[in-house]
Amino acid sequence: MIEFYNFWYIFGLIMQKIIRNEFPKRIGAAEIAAILRRKIFDGGLGYHERLPAERLLATSYSVARSTVREAFNQLANDGLVEIRPGSGTYVLVNTFNSANPVIENANPLELIDTRFALEPHICRLAVLHARPADLDRADELLAKMDNCINDLEGFSVADTAFHTLLAKTTGNQLLIWIVEQINGVRNQEQWARMRRMTLTKKTITQYNLHHRQIIDAIRAREPEQAATIMQDHLGSARLSLTRVAST
Repeated sequence: MIEFYNFWYIFGLIMQKIIRNEFPKRIGAAEIAAILRRKIFDGGLGYHERLPAERLLATSYSVARSTVREAFNQLANDGLVEIRPGSGTYVLVNTFNSANPVIENANPLELIDTRFALEPHICRLAVLHARPADLDRADELLAKMDNCINDLEGFSVADTAFHTLLAKTTGNQLLIWIVEQINGVRNQEQWARMRRMTLTKKTITQYNLHHRQIIDAIRAREPEQAATIMQDHLGSARLSLTRVAST
């Protein structure tokens, strides 16, 4: 009789916890990826820094290692990390460094003007050097951005990864380094605030169209067409920033 009473007593406590939602929620790969993404952009995980091992994160979040592995894959698909078999997973983006006064004081219009000077020619070089694997990766990012019409953060991450990928296709380490510095400016709160003010469903749709046209031109080996579309793309972004800045 006592055992029967204990059973119903414990059952009642469990039901109360369920009703009050007091049991800890089990997180999945998407949540772990989001946590790590915030740490990267907040500077908690630095450029080229190795992420904690799968085993440690699995223990920390009480999940299977396969769940952590999937989170790493999501970050890699976003262009934020590089998975090196047998070595580890490393941060690929150069986040905002307040010790650099140039990056700290750069404003969004200066950023766009700098991109104007670089990215059209990056497209020309991409025509010469892009490999089929690079274009396949670009297609993946295009699909991701198409699915982010109502997801500002998701679009911004994929957009940064897309423009970084174009630089990497050139194989020019100096250009790649410069673009990574630019990404440091894009991670500033000032830039994030401007994105929130300018990015709408309409502008994201327009930017996605530009991105796809750029890749189509690169795949067709049309360097000037790719460069011109990139100029138009950056011109649209600059116009949006100028309108917001003047209000």
